[in-house]
Amino acid sequence: MDCPYCDIKGHRREVHVHLVEMHGKEIQTGYQDDRSRMFYRVDCPACQVKIERTIKPRLKDRGFLEEYDREIRLVAFDMLLNHIEMLHPAKEKES
Repeated sequence: MDCPYCDIKGHRREVHVHLVEMHGKEIQTGYQDDRSRMFYRVDCPACQVKIERTIKPRLKDRGFLEEYDREIRLVAFDMLLNHIEMLHPAKEKES
């Protein structure tokens, strides 16, 4: 599998860890306008589709985003890799 942001290649697990460690800034986290829900978002570099999901922590803890930053990025990049495997398989087969 290829990293969607640079020239690194490897098994999916290796690329997944690489994404979190080297490209974590690609994941955006925050609160919806009314601050009632937290979210994460990542844009597919191949097609610019925005992959956005609501984060549902217990008690809507305001420190949750900072405390679980790495775990949120792991989940977000997993969603991105699933998207790439499903919708951009030709690009993966070229490598």
